[in-house]
Amino acid sequence: MEQQTLFSSDRDLPLAARLRPRTLREFVGQKHLIGEGKILRRLIESDSIGSMIFWGPPGVGKTTLARIIANSTKAAFIDFSAVTSGIKEIKTVMEQAEKNKRFGEKTILFVDEIHRFNKAQQDAFLPYVEKGSIVLIGATTENPSFEVNGALLSRCKVFVLQALTTDDLVGLLRHAVEDERGFGDMKVEISDEILEAIAVFANGDARTALSTLEMAVLNSDEKDGVFTVSNETVEQCISRKSLLYDKSGEEHYNLISALHKSMRNSDADAAVYWLARMLESGEDPIYIARRVTRFASEDIGLADPRALEIAVAAFQACHLIGMPECSVHLTEAVVYMSLAPKSNALYMAYESAKRDAVTMLAEPVPLVIRNAPTKLMKELDYGKGYQYAHDLEDKLSDMVCLPESLAGREYYRPTEEGVEGKFKTRLNDIKQWKEEHRKKKK
Repeated sequence: MEQQTLFSSDRDLPLAARLRPRTLREFVGQKHLIGEGKILRRLIESDSIGSMIFWGPPGVGKTTLARIIANSTKAAFIDFSAVTSGIKEIKTVMEQAEKNKRFGEKTILFVDEIHRFNKAQQDAFLPYVEKGSIVLIGATTENPSFEVNGALLSRCKVFVLQALTTDDLVGLLRHAVEDERGFGDMKVEISDEILEAIAVFANGDARTALSTLEMAVLNSDEKDGVFTVSNETVEQCISRKSLLYDKSGEEHYNLISALHKSMRNSDADAAVYWLARMLESGEDPIYIARRVTRFASEDIGLADPRALEIAVAAFQACHLIGMPECSVHLTEAVVYMSLAPKSNALYMAYESAKRDAVTMLAEPVPLVIRNAPTKLMKELDYGKGYQYAHDLEDKLSDMVCLPESLAGREYYRPTEEGVEGKFKTRLNDIKQWKEEHRKKKK
């Protein structure tokens, strides 16, 4: 248990520690868990807390949430580190929990980085969790399915905490500037753009955001009692050029346009540069991956069907491991898109079909391709004359599947680029076969 000395004060604590939320009302983010009516909030408010695992990236409030739970349920709170503790320490803590139980006091044992415990250490908790001596709250940045013993995991509810959004972090930073526990007793001038730049740099981590703000304020210029945080100060604090990247402004769209058009122009070098500009400015890699995935079908399509696979794989890598590791996966995808043969035939096909669909929304589905699950539908000729292609010799039929007013309309017009040349040949063969068989029936 930590004790303060006679001469210590809260002002000596880091900003993140001073501003640690004390109630659910002060807690930032995780609305899917602690918003009004959500499951974790209901459990806390009804004092029905059981053992649980908080799984999420650093700085999203796992420890803070555990402390709030302890305060809300009026339980003894023991903060336990998997990094510095072993079996001996576990037994000592369990003995204390047993004593608390005899006196009618609940004990919440919070284990940070629980994935660092080995099997024997994790097993040491089991009997105490089973008989209710402790409520175990574990925190981990790793997938508990792989890192927590099955026996222990089966006795815990897993809650997934999400990285904080830029808006969450901007609100938190603004609160830090205004709150008396933060810099509320100082006159601090800091622009909304700089607050957003710090939030973007923090990449969902509240602790990083607050630590960066603290460094920027303490190193800001002071004049007549006013501390002014400048762009230059922030750039120095984050050890990189701060582009003050506005993810909803013009520069955001300029950069993604530059990336898209560089790939379309088959300029791999330029594409990698614009990718780096976006990532190093703090852009969400998921956003870039989503746009690259769109590009794979819009600008390449069936000229190289593998492009979509590469793009989706990069998207998944960004989702699973995040920055900075996923930068190389995005680079691979961007270079592949740049060098792949180009075709916008799929994009043009959909846009053309969309125009007809929007203007002819009431066009009926031809009876021949309607489903007929009831007797009445069959009597109304639903599905009459339908030909099941798999039963036919050529696996083709001459049925007309478009509405009568659109019969003969062509939307997909393949190019000769890359693999799409083969699709063009196949499409022409199919159309020729159908035309010949329709003529035979006339």
